[in-house]
Amino acid sequence: MEINITINGSEHASDVEPRTLLVDHIRRTVGLTGTHVGCDTTSCGACTVLMDGKPVKACTVLAAQADGSEVTTVEGLKGADGLHPVQQAFTDDHGLQCGFCTPGMMLVGASLIAENPDPSDDDVRWAISGNLCRCTGYINIVKAIRTAAARVAESSNGS
Repeated sequence: MEINITINGSEHASDVEPRTLLVDHIRRTVGLTGTHVGCDTTSCGACTVLMDGKPVKACTVLAAQADGSEVTTVEGLKGADGLHPVQQAFTDDHGLQCGFCTPGMMLVGASLIAENPDPSDDDVRWAISGNLCRCTGYINIVKAIRTAAARVAESSNGS
């Protein structure tokens, strides 16, 4: 079946089998490996991408379901000016260790900030509750997302 998905601003027309998962399409067909495959059951969130601006777990979305959609992967967060504030904050605030969960956490954080420019710790914890991290204990992940929100707000106020 022919599908057309805009991934990180670039259109990708592909012929896929109807049962192809979005995560497999992104990794194997498009070649973007920042989206990780973890549990295949929506439990870990390592495969999280933004589909039309909303976080989805790409291990349970068929590529055909994304036909006509805009998908953002962790590679798409980086802009012409450099790292997205969430990416920079994860680096600055030590919000990552092994890095396996990091792309999904960053995308959830970016989505949260877009919807709620001043999230509380509880807001962040709720937003990331569908993503598992086995290394950090979440404290620095929460801190990084809140730091990123503050930086986004600061840059918006300074413009």
